[in-house]
Amino acid sequence: MSTKVHKSNKGFTLIELMIVVVIIGILAALAIPRFMRSTTKAKQSEAKQLLKQIYTMQHAYRQEFDSYCLNGVTASAAAPNAFAQIGVEIQTTARYTYVMVAAANTFTCTATANLDDDAANDVWTINETGTLTCTSNDAI
Repeated sequence: MSTKVHKSNKGFTLIELMIVVVIIGILAALAIPRFMRSTTKAKQSEAKQLLKQIYTMQHAYRQEFDSYCLNGVTASAAAPNAFAQIGVEIQTTARYTYVMVAAANTFTCTATANLDDDAANDVWTINETGTLTCTSNDAI
């Protein structure tokens, strides 16, 4: 009687595992910077949306009182009701600080934040004509 021993080779070799680790590393190196850029761009939507709301509410205020308001006022998460005169409230989770410069016939509101903890700030402005401008882009 002969007994046959069947050897079962189950599992992965060390080289196969190393190849998989290298492939995952390459994919991560490509995906992580894109993900970070996408999240930074998503954070910028706060400034764009709020500046457009400020533009609308400043025009509504001017229609009623013949002048723009809030010259020199700064609003942020720490001072959420600073723009209450025009009906704009800053959320307590806001990343940006908003500074208003206004005169009788003109205004400029500037939103500033450091979105990704580097040296550059993200800066957006809007004026009385509704021109929304990014003067310093922290997402690139």
